[in-house]
Amino acid sequence: MLKRVFVAPDPGRVRLRFASRAVVGVGLAVALCGLVGHSLVAAITGGLAALLALFTVTDATVRQQAVTTALLPAAGLPVLAVAAVLHDQPLARDLVFLAVMGAGVYARRWGPRGHALGVFAFMTFFAAQFLHTVPGQLPELYAAVLLSLAAASAVRFGLWCYERRLPAVAVPAPPEGRGLARITTRQAVQATLGGAFALGLGQVLSDQRWYWAVGATWWVFVNTTSRGETLVRGFRRVLGTVIGIAAGFLVAIPLEGAGAPTAAIVAVCVFGTFYTAAVSYSWMMFFVTVMVGVLYGVLGVLDASLLWLRVAETAVGALGAVLAVLLVLPVTTHAVTDAWIRKALRCVHACTAEAAERLAGSLGADPAPRVAELDVLLGRVRLSLAPLVHPLSPLKARKARARQVLALLDDCVREVRGLASIAADPAASHDARLSAACSRVEEAVEELLRQENRQAREAGRAAVQPAAADHPALAHLHGLERALGDLAAPLHSSPRAPIAA
Repeated sequence: MLKRVFVAPDPGRVRLRFASRAVVGVGLAVALCGLVGHSLVAAITGGLAALLALFTVTDATVRQQAVTTALLPAAGLPVLAVAAVLHDQPLARDLVFLAVMGAGVYARRWGPRGHALGVFAFMTFFAAQFLHTVPGQLPELYAAVLLSLAAASAVRFGLWCYERRLPAVAVPAPPEGRGLARITTRQAVQATLGGAFALGLGQVLSDQRWYWAVGATWWVFVNTTSRGETLVRGFRRVLGTVIGIAAGFLVAIPLEGAGAPTAAIVAVCVFGTFYTAAVSYSWMMFFVTVMVGVLYGVLGVLDASLLWLRVAETAVGALGAVLAVLLVLPVTTHAVTDAWIRKALRCVHACTAEAAERLAGSLGADPAPRVAELDVLLGRVRLSLAPLVHPLSPLKARKARARQVLALLDDCVREVRGLASIAADPAASHDARLSAACSRVEEAVEELLRQENRQAREAGRAAVQPAAADHPALAHLHGLERALGDLAAPLHSSPRAPIAA
């Protein structure tokens, strides 16, 4: 895990900038809350609002991100008010919490904006339980949230808007259907029932800190689409929490809420949360757990028993998510993986077509945005295949096939990226062989998407007999042909461990 975090490539230092900006944005939000005289509870609420605004808003363009950020109060402030009003009515509070949880997952069908608003609404209700919010605190908390969102927006869209210099990348929508075949509908039902299980068992463990179990169930479901992904995420959440609790004994308890050291550790944890989120969920949860521990210290309620309770509540929440995805309207890893691979192959087709037009002299064709989209799609394929390539997976045949698919898709991305860079060169000359090679690549993709029988696969392999390439673009195209031809075997084979249908 350490190697994955600290050696993982960071093209354009995007993760570094993402994490550094988060420290600046959250730090500014909390500092402003302190300067205007807000209480500690209000400052923590504002800091959480700023963190969520910087972390969860992932729309394709800066303009869309700004609109989503502006809509966050509409999703969070009414929920905060309801949570405060229901503070002393446990049954109504629990039912509303589960309803907010289900609605937050269901909102993913509206893409990144729905996802961000759903997360913000849920975490606002969660924060009200964490801080024991009552109606009398609402005016101050509202002011803190609005001030913090303004501070985070000033940093993100004004002081440090590095996204303006990056190509816009559309976040791919998850594979969808209708009714109960729609993944977001199934997951909304799963999350609600899993949350109900976690809430009930969590209250048996503690009538004061039960909300950690519900929060654990919620975050296990975030950014997952299949039961395999959810199982792996649940394991990683518990692992990260346990490691974070161990660090809490060494860091959070000795601090005893001291101001300056606590602020420094929170800043490190914010940076670590953002920097590791894209590469290791376990390390992200480690930093979150340490941060929560030191915040409990600031609130004056931290002790060893509370840390152990946090582990137990997290385990209960993860168990609720696991039972829900296994028993309630399960979404198979097989189906989701097939859908993401198809999306990635279609993107390879589109990248090749754009590059071919550019090499033929069309100045309007630009494969660069497609390449960026392909990188995102490959990330989704990796996520969907994570259960199969996990070290603890007992399915050896499927693990081998999954690794083969990932390696070949990596080859495709590398060749497409090289082809796009050559096409972007104004000096790249038109060569009739390029058009022919691009056509063969497009036909190979269509062949894979048709999922033909063995004879078709053999015919596809026979067609991939490229001649020597004396043009750089031809070399990339021939490499792409070979990778697509080799993909046919793991994608279309019929043993008991299929990667695609």
